Amino acid sequence: MVALSILDLARVREGGDARDALVQARTLAVQAEASGFTRFWVAEHHNMPGIASAATSVVIGYIAEGTSTIRVGSGGIMLPNHSPLVIAEHFGTLARLYPGRIDLGLGRAPGTDQLTLQALRRSPEAAQHFPNDVVELQHYFAAAQADQRIEAVPAAGTDVPLWILGSSNFGAMLAGELGLPYAFASHFAPDFLLPALQIYRERFNPSAQLSKPYAMVGVNIIAADTDAEAQRLATTQQMSVVNIFRGVRGLSRPPVDDIDSYWTAMEKEQAARWLARSITGNTATVRAGIDALVAETRADELMIVSDVHDPEARLHSVALIGEACA
Repeated sequence: MVALSILDLARVREGGDARDALVQARTLAVQAEASGFTRFWVAEHHNMPGIASAATSVVIGYIAEGTSTIRVGSGGIMLPNHSPLVIAEHFGTLARLYPGRIDLGLGRAPGTDQLTLQALRRSPEAAQHFPNDVVELQHYFAAAQADQRIEAVPAAGTDVPLWILGSSNFGAMLAGELGLPYAFASHFAPDFLLPALQIYRERFNPSAQLSKPYAMVGVNIIAADTDAEAQRLATTQQMSVVNIFRGVRGLSRPPVDDIDSYWTAMEKEQAARWLARSITGNTATVRAGIDALVAETRADELMIVSDVHDPEARLHSVALIGEACA
């Protein structure tokens, strides 16, 4: 069966706070580890009150400390926001503390709006340097050379695995050319999934890190004991997507019985396109959906977003997803 990962944004719930979100993220990682998941990813977003994972490397350390075997990584670090040297220092430190368990997923989007980008003291043009910045990171994680004048201490020699994350063809081309594993964000950009995977596989060059293509597909999956309950739980994510269209940066909302009372007909259509590849239902429904997705995409791994408001229901969702793929 395909390998499974979890992508968690440390969502802050209505009635909760950032500390609750971070504690719940670590609890979810413990559940994912027990359910046989391979990796647990956290993402970098800034100036979003509903997401508590902005200090991504700090959150990774917190989650890695609370687990034992599951790999923990960034899904992703938005590299244009940072100096490659500093990111190498952060993740090299994590790799020394949790050897063999740290992954570094990289994206070139800012993960925020233009005003916040200015507050980060980064230029919008920084994204143009993304390919060179990735190569620079590879250099820092490799064994230090005798004549090397700049060393990312303690990153040298850790060989932290790099991943390219994307929602367009650009990341697919870069991952293929550099011979890196590729993760496509079809949990919010489903239209470009198949073309991007084709480009990645066609352009793949074997590298020191990877001998053949390795593709991970992002997918929204919400599982419950019944299809009807899963559909109800999914209204939390549907409202979050609608709020993105509305420019509202709110907290995670509890599910509703009548989602049609929340969105307009146009918003419903927009959300349906965004969430087109979502899998929602009981264990059998989830298993069938995963089988179909893997058959279509030939994915090596699925990166699952299970955006459920209630912490216990979310833990149950992840446990059921693990059972579906056991």
